[in-house]
Amino acid sequence: MKKNRLAFYVILIFCFNFSAFASNKINSVRIWPSPDSTRVVFDLSEKPTFSYFFLTKPDRLVLDILNTGKGLDLNSVVLKGDLVKKIRYSTPKEKNARRIVIELNNKATANLFSLLPTSPYGDRLVIDINNEGAVSNAYKTVADTTNRDLVIAIDAGHGGEDPGSIGAKGHYEKKVTLQIAQKLNNILAKEKGIKPVMIRTGDYYVGLNARSELARKHKADLLVSIHADAFTSPQPRGASVWMLSMKRANTEIGRWIEQKEKHSELLGGAAEIIGDTQNERYLAKALLDMSMEHSIATSFDVSNKVVKELKRVTKLHKTQPQTASLAVLKSPDIPSILVETGFISNPSEEKLLNQREHQTKLATALYRAITQYFRTNPPDGTLYASLYQGREYTVRKGDSLSVLAARYAVSISELKKANRLKNDSLRIGQTLKIPQS
Repeated sequence: MKKNRLAFYVILIFCFNFSAFASNKINSVRIWPSPDSTRVVFDLSEKPTFSYFFLTKPDRLVLDILNTGKGLDLNSVVLKGDLVKKIRYSTPKEKNARRIVIELNNKATANLFSLLPTSPYGDRLVIDINNEGAVSNAYKTVADTTNRDLVIAIDAGHGGEDPGSIGAKGHYEKKVTLQIAQKLNNILAKEKGIKPVMIRTGDYYVGLNARSELARKHKADLLVSIHADAFTSPQPRGASVWMLSMKRANTEIGRWIEQKEKHSELLGGAAEIIGDTQNERYLAKALLDMSMEHSIATSFDVSNKVVKELKRVTKLHKTQPQTASLAVLKSPDIPSILVETGFISNPSEEKLLNQREHQTKLATALYRAITQYFRTNPPDGTLYASLYQGREYTVRKGDSLSVLAARYAVSISELKKANRLKNDSLRIGQTLKIPQS
């Protein structure tokens, strides 16, 4: 009897150890292709311990996830994009592991990292596979030429892993923002002297800091980030326009937006840190530069025009531009605004935001505001500058000769000479002639 009992405990301990070794489980695999890379996400029951290596002829990435038992049938995974050819299991080196082979159509590099649970997802293993053979037309920069086109970078918020806010009827913010962005892109593309550039052209995630970097690669004159707002209750509604503040937002909605941006970064799983000290030191230094003065002043002027035009087509949540410390607005050399097109958490606005006609109205309002600003303030060397000569500017609160000189790329002495100014003083409402640089 004692021998039988001992054998029973041995078997029980063995089974327990086996289950402990193989405690993790692959629940699903999702694939998000972008113009020059593909993201593969493994949804897991626990935090993974993993290793990987590449093989060639044919090209493939081999992934070992330890302490993982049988799980998902990989034949059920929907393949997307041109980089990943097939995902299959193979024989693992260790018994308590799962070996996964990702067959590739091209030579590639990869960045792998795990993510802790963040609603609505659990533990994840993220693989960003970069196609070494790809030459992305979407990310080609604009050459410096005389009479160049104005470049307007259009950023559709969220995407891929990060759905953004979700309405009561199940509509995703990432889909709404992309649809409005595409409509704005199509309208601007018809405008002589303007070249629109989409930061995100499909359903994939772009890191928040990377959005500004892509705008910079395109040498953008303006970055417009399009979003749909949300709140904890369904009552708030209306559009709003946001620009950069170096202080924490002082409104409840502003603080909510800042928190939502941080949550988006966790959902998207970008391997970057928004608030790292090195970046903040760089930004603090850039604030001393006149280019930041120019960017903030331009952002303010464009924001006011956007608010005015949005008022014609939709209800406003705020009648003045708002400020918040948002990563997508932190480029010191590119004027940047964030447009909340309405509250997707409000049932009536959720319905509106998904209507083509309303999306077109919103996109047209943005187009009008952008073109109005640049027709009055065309950067030198652009086709817009040659089309809209005889520039004049009306002095506003906060303007100075140094700010205006930086904005229009002219010297303070040229401004004073063109306007016969004897000193550096300006008065609100004063009309100034802007000389060609």
